[in-house]
Amino acid sequence: MSTLAGNHLAKPHLGKSLLTVAAVTAAILMIPLVAMQFTSEVVWTGTDFIVAGVLLAFTGLVLLTALRRLRSARSRFIAAGVIGLGFLYCWAELAVGIFTNLGS
Repeated sequence: MSTLAGNHLAKPHLGKSLLTVAAVTAAILMIPLVAMQFTSEVVWTGTDFIVAGVLLAFTGLVLLTALRRLRSARSRFIAAGVIGLGFLYCWAELAVGIFTNLGS
């Protein structure tokens, strides 16, 4: 975790941050994997896992970069919100095709 150093937060080591992104990505991908074992309503293929993994990892890396570069809490909050909304839009578009027929 970050610690206070002077009047701003010290950045955690990049390797630890990348490991955190990878761990969170893997943990989120475990949800459909486990669900597939208990219900037939969740049916993901290998491609689904790869696309979801790339989308999750990319979002995590973009968020990590934004949080490391931005200094004020307000700008970090706004950046996290925009990145989160972009992620949700891409996920929904790939799943069901909100504005296009990608998910159909």
